Amino acid sequence: DWFIIEGWPLSPYDGSRPANYRSWVGNRALPKLNTDNPQVREFIMRVAEYWIHFGIDGWRLDVPFEITTPGFWAEFRARVKAINPDAYIVGEIWELAEGWVQGDMFHGVMNYPFARAVLGLVGRELDRAEAARSGLGHLEPLPPEAFAARLEELLQVYRGETAFGQLNLLGSHDTPRLATLLCGDAAALRQAFLLLFASPGAPCVYYGDEIGMRGGHDPHNRGAFPWEDRAAWDEDLLAFVSALGRLRRELHPLRRGAARVFAMQG
Repeated sequence: DWFIIEGWPLSPYDGSRPANYRSWVGNRALPKLNTDNPQVREFIMRVAEYWIHFGIDGWRLDVPFEITTPGFWAEFRARVKAINPDAYIVGEIWELAEGWVQGDMFHGVMNYPFARAVLGLVGRELDRAEAARSGLGHLEPLPPEAFAARLEELLQVYRGETAFGQLNLLGSHDTPRLATLLCGDAAALRQAFLLLFASPGAPCVYYGDEIGMRGGHDPHNRGAFPWEDRAAWDEDLLAFVSALGRLRRELHPLRRGAARVFAMQG
C-alpha cells in the first residue's frame, strides 16, 4: 500500500506495456507514492528533515500539486521549519499560485508569469516556436503599458512579504535558454537581467545564462557549462550580471524596497 496498484496480479516487466501502478505522466520509472498512507508520509517527512539537519538551506519541490493528501505540505513546512526556521521552501508551479503562499505551505513559487511578462516586454525578437514547446507556452509581445499592468497584477496576487519570497527567474532546466528565446539580442538580454535584479523576490539565474549560453528545448537547454572554453563566454554579459548582483547586495531598496509601477512621459 505504499504504491497505487491498478492491476493484479503483478505482471513481468515489459517496457512496451503500461505499468500496473500509477506513475507520473505515465513514466513507469517514477511510481506515485501513496501519500494517504501515514507510513509513506512519515518516510517523506524524515527525508526532508534528514537533509535539513545535514545543512541544506531549503527545498525546491517539483510539481508539488501532484500530492493532494490534505495537510501534507503544511506538515512538511512545519517539520522543516522546526529544524531550521530560516529554511526556504519553494514550489514548482507554472501559473499564479496565491493559495500556496498563505504562510502555511511555501514561501514562494517559481515565478514563471514574471518570466513571461519580462520576455514579452524586452523581446523585440522572440523564438516563439521554442517557447511553445516548453511550459512557457505562447509568449505575447507586451508594450510597456501591458507589462506594467501584468506586474501590478503579480504584486496584487503576491502581496507584502509574499512578494519577496517569489523565486523570480527568466529561464530554467524546463525552458529554452534565455539567449535562444531572445534570438541573441544583447540589449534585450541586459534589459531582462536588469528587471530580474530590480524586482521584488529572489532573483534566480539558470547556470550559463549569465554567459549567453544557447540551447533550444530539452535536452538542448541542459548542456554542460563550458568551463574549458572561455572563448565561448559572453564576458560583457557576465560582467553586467555580476555588477547587478553586487548592486542588489549593496543597496537595501533593491532587496527589500517597495515596488511601484508608474508611467513616464517622454
